[in-house]
Amino acid sequence: MKEGLNIIVCVKQVPDPEGPPSAFEVDSESKKVIPKGIPPVMSPFDENALEAALRIKDEAACKVTVLSMGKRLAKPVLRKSLAVGADELILLEDNSFEGLDPYWTAITLSSAIKRIGTYDLVLTGRQASDWNAAQVGPGISEILKIPSVTLARKVELREDGVIVERVLPNGYEVIKAPIPSLVTVSNELGDLRYAGIKEIKAVQNKPITTLCASDLKVDLSQTDQIKLLKLYPPVWDRKCNFIEGQDAQEIGVALALKLRVDKVV
Repeated sequence: MKEGLNIIVCVKQVPDPEGPPSAFEVDSESKKVIPKGIPPVMSPFDENALEAALRIKDEAACKVTVLSMGKRLAKPVLRKSLAVGADELILLEDNSFEGLDPYWTAITLSSAIKRIGTYDLVLTGRQASDWNAAQVGPGISEILKIPSVTLARKVELREDGVIVERVLPNGYEVIKAPIPSLVTVSNELGDLRYAGIKEIKAVQNKPITTLCASDLKVDLSQTDQIKLLKLYPPVWDRKCNFIEGQDAQEIGVALALKLRVDKVV
């Protein structure tokens, strides 16, 4: 395996997706989802990407840099990346970074990656657990003009490139790409390792680099590539039908006929 690698992992802060549906309010006027009493967490798919980077670091000397973007980022949440083994945390924090669409998110993250300079591998989650767009990772690869492989369940680095096991509906395929490359990591890779109290305390005073829009020289004055026309909660319509009959066989036949009429079977 190649030594001295530089790996960049892009992570997103999101409302905890394990929160109850009742805690999420849809504001149709402002076209926003407003979490009520839900704490922020690192997107679970991005945790998979960070775990992929740490497994590579377990095998060879490399530097893992974590990159996160947003407004009013919760530093204790993102310091978790340092506690589990990342070497550096860079926060892109600016009011103009709130609510960016995937296109402008990819542009901003790419600008930060170019500023970092040297990198061999960029890892992201397969998608964010809030909007599930799955567009930022491939967008970054297009802007940086590097190959991308999506839906990885395993990532290995060798002298001559990156080897990825890519998830398929009925199994997986093995893909080899040159480095630098971008890989989006799926949940099949496994959960992020646990950070103990000792590790969490050890990184409390570790410095964090913070950059704003002017540092990255990105112009976010016209971020209208994607327009959200309407946002509303789904409408549920439930109907209950009772199937009657003299015995189980008659009820079964009646149920089968009803399912056929309703085009369920």
